[in-house]
Amino acid sequence: MDAAGRVGEEVVGRGGEKEEKNEVVEEAVSFSHGEIEYVSYQGEHHLPLIMGLVDEELSEPYSIFTYRYFVYLWPQLCFLAFHKGRCIGTVVCKMGEHRNTFRGYIAMLVVIKPYRGKGIATELVSRSIQVMMVSGCEEVTLEAEVTNKGALALYGRLGFIRAKRLYKYYLNGVDAFRLKLLFPRPDMNPLLLLNEDEYCGETVQHCTQGHDHHHHLH
Repeated sequence: MDAAGRVGEEVVGRGGEKEEKNEVVEEAVSFSHGEIEYVSYQGEHHLPLIMGLVDEELSEPYSIFTYRYFVYLWPQLCFLAFHKGRCIGTVVCKMGEHRNTFRGYIAMLVVIKPYRGKGIATELVSRSIQVMMVSGCEEVTLEAEVTNKGALALYGRLGFIRAKRLYKYYLNGVDAFRLKLLFPRPDMNPLLLLNEDEYCGETVQHCTQGHDHHHHLH
């Protein structure tokens, strides 16, 4: 699935008439980081918000069944960002067994244009990664277009490496990088472990259930 690469690209924008129009209308948006609320997926009422964000930013929207596949099986890996009640960003992921490795996968990442470059995408991804780590994942992967400098830089700052180049991976003929983040082994560097209690509270209600419904990654 190429969702992470295509949606990740939209985090930094692809240009075009629609984005320019949005920028004119909403370029004056200002906020403090304390005004941004991050919540995990809480149910069906969140699904239209996720679909609306992704469909607005992608030229080829996904089927509702694609969304439900992720949010129903891995609700603890889906986060939404709100500003004054408006949904402004989301990340959708999954995790499961893959070639004898328990692996996380970042499928969709969107932050609307007026709020980009403020660390919101990084926070969304980081929260999903934290849950994956607590749930026992050994690594996290995704695909991103080789021309998507913004997304590559974002994931690079989070510690992802370029594991492989996938030639003509996308329908438009553009190559992709498969990015990979390897988690440290607990016995090697315990200082890098996360505080599980911090991410198993009200915001992340299911993070201890990561192994209950895992599926093969593609």
